[in-house]
This record gives sequence, C-alpha cells and structure tokens, in this order.
Amino acid sequence: MLKINHISKSFGGKPVIQDISGEFKKGLTNLIIGSSGTGKSVLLKCIVGLINPDEGNVFYDLRNFTEADKEMKAEIRREIGMLFQGGALFDSKTVEGNVMFPLDILTKMPMEEKLDRVNFCLQRVGLENVNKKMPSEISGGMKKRVGIARAIVNNPNYLFCDEPNSGLDPQTSILIDDLIGEITHEFDITTIVVTHDMNSVMGIGEQIMFLHKGRKLWEGSNKDITHSGVEELHDFVFSNKVMQSLKEKG
Repeated sequence: MLKINHISKSFGGKPVIQDISGEFKKGLTNLIIGSSGTGKSVLLKCIVGLINPDEGNVFYDLRNFTEADKEMKAEIRREIGMLFQGGALFDSKTVEGNVMFPLDILTKMPMEEKLDRVNFCLQRVGLENVNKKMPSEISGGMKKRVGIARAIVNNPNYLFCDEPNSGLDPQTSILIDDLIGEITHEFDITTIVVTHDMNSVMGIGEQIMFLHKGRKLWEGSNKDITHSGVEELHDFVFSNKVMQSLKEKG
C-alpha cells in the first residue's frame, strides 16, 4: 500500500497542489485523473521523490519516504518501476540494452541472469526477437511495451505510469491499458497511472482520484464515476468523451 497525507506544493508562491491525501491499493490500477494543468504530474513527482512537497508525507508500506534518509530512499527507489510519457527509451541502446538498464545500475546480477530476466519481460509484453533492434526501428506502441518491460524488469512493488497512452492511436492505447492491468494483477503491484484519457479511466480505473485546480474533489471506481454528483468531474468526463469521439471520427 502507498499512502499520501496532506501533500501540498507551490512554485513561485503559486499553489499547484493543495492538501491532497489518499491511499493507492496493492494489486489494483490506481488512476490520478484531471484536466491538463491540474497538478497530476506534480503530485506524481512528489510521490516518487523527483520533487519535495512543501507539506505532507508519502508512505511506502508505513515507511515515511518524505522524511527518510538517503539509504532508506535508495531502498524504496529500488522497489519502483517507471513508465515515462513517450517511453523515454535511450536512442543509443538496443531494446535489450534499454530493458537491461535498471538491472545494470541497481543489481550485481550476472549477465546470464540479466539476459534471462530481460527476455522474460519482453515476452511478457508480447515482444520477441526484437532484442537487437534500435528504438528508431520499432513503432510507438512497441516503444511503450519496451518501456513497460523495462519498468517491471527489477520486480517492482510499485509501478508508476505517466500518460502511458500519449501519442498512441485508440486501438494501441487499449492494448497498453490491458497490459498494464494484467501486469498489475499478475504480479500484485501497486500501480499508479496518471492520465486524462477517458478510455483508460473506464477500462482500467479500479481506483480513481480526480484532481481539479490542484485539489482532490472525488475518489472512487470507474463504476461509480457516472453518478458521482461532482459537477467538475461530470464536465471532465463529458468533454473528454466528446473530444475522443471527434478524434476517432476525424
């Protein structure tokens, strides 16, 4: 379980996220949703330690990450897998080298074991015989799957996905969502997905936190979202469905 208590962050005196608390449950796809500029990515960065919150604390299984010493933070970071927006693969490394990278920097695993682990993860995301290809030689959807393989190669307890469907067509987006959901359940990971894609929300949103203007306005599952009674959430859902429909038609 991952828990956040009263997280706030400002930049230049302007509040970006304010007093956000919540729990992200193990074995579920936990989504943070909201319009662009509402603080989703800032909250994610606070949770993973890329930036420090001005107030509040982040707990990884009762370990206070915000106030932890350098050694404890390093230990927790070894339990984290990240799928970055756009995939963020190293252009100069092969697919195999990209997936192996966390093992190179975080473990002393022998090369044979690293190769076995890399091959297992690539097979799990449906990519075989692409080890020696360069990122420039594979499609956008394949890059995202390589990113997922890299994110899970170190057997993480926590998986963070930042806009995993960015730049993908609707069909490929569904495949990526399904894969994230399957891996979450199969390996019993605490998964947090930052997204504004309503297809993702309705497809894999088992636990959802809705942010609006830097505050948490609602929390629940995708089954509850249509009768939340929160006007801002209704507007967000409706506008996203309209935009998605126009995108698919056009």
